[in-house]
Amino acid sequence: MKAIYTLGIESSCDETSVAIVKNGREILSNVIDTQIPIHEKYGGVVPEIASRNHIEAISRVTKKALEEAKLTWEQIDAITPTYGPGLVGALLVGLSYAKALSFAINKPLVGVNHIQGHIAANYITYKELEPPFLCVMMSGGNTQIIYVKDYTEFEVLGKTRDDAIGEAFDKVARVVGLGYPGGPKVDRLAKEGEPTIDLPKTHFENLDFSFSGIKTAVLNLYHKHPEMSKADLCASFEKTVSEILIENVTKAIQQTGIKTIVLAGGVSASPYIRKAFADLEKKQIKIYMPDLALCTDNAAMIASAGYYNYIQGKRDTLDLNAIPNLKL
Repeated sequence: MKAIYTLGIESSCDETSVAIVKNGREILSNVIDTQIPIHEKYGGVVPEIASRNHIEAISRVTKKALEEAKLTWEQIDAITPTYGPGLVGALLVGLSYAKALSFAINKPLVGVNHIQGHIAANYITYKELEPPFLCVMMSGGNTQIIYVKDYTEFEVLGKTRDDAIGEAFDKVARVVGLGYPGGPKVDRLAKEGEPTIDLPKTHFENLDFSFSGIKTAVLNLYHKHPEMSKADLCASFEKTVSEILIENVTKAIQQTGIKTIVLAGGVSASPYIRKAFADLEKKQIKIYMPDLALCTDNAAMIASAGYYNYIQGKRDTLDLNAIPNLKL
């Protein structure tokens, strides 16, 4: 059987990444040009600056990815860029480059949903993993429980009604003066504290989430009691959001009967959240967590998702547009 090589392009936020993946599971190259040091001084991603930096990096990153994979353009089977969701200007840089590349080397264009890419990170980490399973998507822009029926067939069972979990991490970090990016900094400080502070949990009858209440509670507590331990506050925040995730996932397992749980997205790198889910294995529930290097935005996961779309026959024309609020 002929190997299929997909070239993934990811530029949905502040990472310019190009990767080449073999048969959806094997990384041949995964080059990531991060903008975190650039945006750190602004306390978050500035869309216009992100777009300009993508323009500067995209050609260089693509050339390096091809060199590291030791392949020629002729060997690439498909160009698979992210076309949403994300920052529209940032998305357009990667997508426009991908369309030009597709036209220039006469290879199919296969647009990839960024959320599907995060799910596919697990196919690279675990060669044996196959659908169906339940995926807990945890990122800066999304918090969802997804029923993954097949490689390209999904059903969203529950989602956040306000802030995504990654947003909540960033806002808590900002409130207590940790800066950007919030997630890793909250994680580090939480290790020094004890989860002794009671924080509110919002419950719904269905599998939806809400993180605005806990975020506001942290803000109010810290402003009323500035002497409060930041480490304890971060530890309590992580404990509470982990409990919210576990409670909804437990309900999803009861509703579907599926006992295979896959984590995805940048927040799935959180040690506290990973441990909370690992503890579920004591209840005969199988847990998969992506390699830490594949939790945050990268093109390898996009190339993997692109492969499954490609072999299913998906092809896009050169008028494919960026969709910043693209749904799964």
